[in-house]
Amino acid sequence: MIDPDAFAALLCDWCLELTEGQQLLIFSTTLAEPLVRALHHAALARGAWPLLRMEPPSLREEFYAEAGEAQLDSFAALELSEVEVVDAWLRVDAPSNLHALGDVDPAVIARVSRARAPISQARLKRRWCTTVWPTPALAQQAAMSERGYASFLAHALFIDRPEPIAAWQELSARQATLVERLSSAREIRIEAERTDLRLRTDGRRWINSDGRRNMPSGEVFTGPLEDSTNGTIRFNVPSSPRGVEVEGAELTFSEGRVVAARADRGERFLQSMLATDAGSRYLGELGIGTNAGIDRATGSVLLDEKIAGTVHLALGRSYPETGAVNSSALHWDLICDLRDGGRLSIDGETLELAAFLGVNEQRSPVQ
Repeated sequence: MIDPDAFAALLCDWCLELTEGQQLLIFSTTLAEPLVRALHHAALARGAWPLLRMEPPSLREEFYAEAGEAQLDSFAALELSEVEVVDAWLRVDAPSNLHALGDVDPAVIARVSRARAPISQARLKRRWCTTVWPTPALAQQAAMSERGYASFLAHALFIDRPEPIAAWQELSARQATLVERLSSAREIRIEAERTDLRLRTDGRRWINSDGRRNMPSGEVFTGPLEDSTNGTIRFNVPSSPRGVEVEGAELTFSEGRVVAARADRGERFLQSMLATDAGSRYLGELGIGTNAGIDRATGSVLLDEKIAGTVHLALGRSYPETGAVNSSALHWDLICDLRDGGRLSIDGETLELAAFLGVNEQRSPVQ
């Protein structure tokens, strides 16, 4: 099982670097109470101010069912104000139903995302982190027992090791060598079944994502040149954004823009997300997963995009720190697993990820 005190210490000290006098805004559902209590205690022990925003897990579903037109197209001013004044914010995903929004019109979901874009943008200007707490729904989606899922997550977080922060420091150092290699890259090519995609990253900055923003993490990422993506990619890892299942999504790009899209399941949602705004058909991110402690897909993008041997592309908003400039209310990560016959190459040379991450990485204890 997961020790909430060890988890809270990792979040406060490694991810958020929380110090005396700072205000920490915590968002979660009531299912994450053990971790939120531990975070409250840890923040106070560090002289910081923990500010809690906990809600019943069904509240999002109720919002879409009951909100009026004006509420769908706006937001409470307080939500923006509090994000603008806090020093850091933390979101702990702890759902009770991963498909709670399955019956909501995808166009309405996109509409709410557009309206709340100022809040999303303000959050990115603060110290922030997103993490997850094990729930029965997450275990069920991952096809694991609750105990097995908690053990799997502890392994992915490195909190099953004697010194979790030291373990993240080690991964950070390994990823730094990968970033150095990628920094001179001009063209990236992704090849797999029904996939042959080329994009350029020259002049863009690669980011070492070592658990400071996502926990668990384990990826390096950048923002592709906005007009450089050409070809087709099939995302062979299912995605469940906002509780809607999308499987077998396939996108074709021309000069950076999605010109054709289909999916085996969830195509209506896919098309609605692509219609979010002018930037939603362009890529905002290319990421390479490096966390060998996550060795299988679980249905959670936060975890699945970190699987060592995968790549993910995000439609929509880019991260300014990469030098990318795509603007959108959408940021949706879609994952392609390259471990079974896929290939990632840099300027024509195959990238051997194991050479940067070391061999004989620990596998998850859950078989």
